Amino acid sequence: MIKVHFTSALKRFFPNLQTIEVEASDVSTALLQVEEKYPGMKSYLMDETEQLRPHVNIFIGEDIATLENEVSANDEIFIFQALSGG
Repeated sequence: MIKVHFTSALKRFFPNLQTIEVEASDVSTALLQVEEKYPGMKSYLMDETEQLRPHVNIFIGEDIATLENEVSANDEIFIFQALSGG
């Protein structure tokens, strides 16, 4: 199973958000399973063309990832929302 972690900033939009485990072969498939658990998450993370929004970063472990990156058992995906302000 692959663990998917979320930045706490996303709890503003998804108050019950917590780390989940999914079975997937790539990041895109993992996000589809995240959408099943947290409806609306996909539209927050991805635009109309199915690309990550500019304010979203995804990592596999310590490496930045794309939707096409493969994942395997025991990988950890981290989803971050970029924050700005002063």
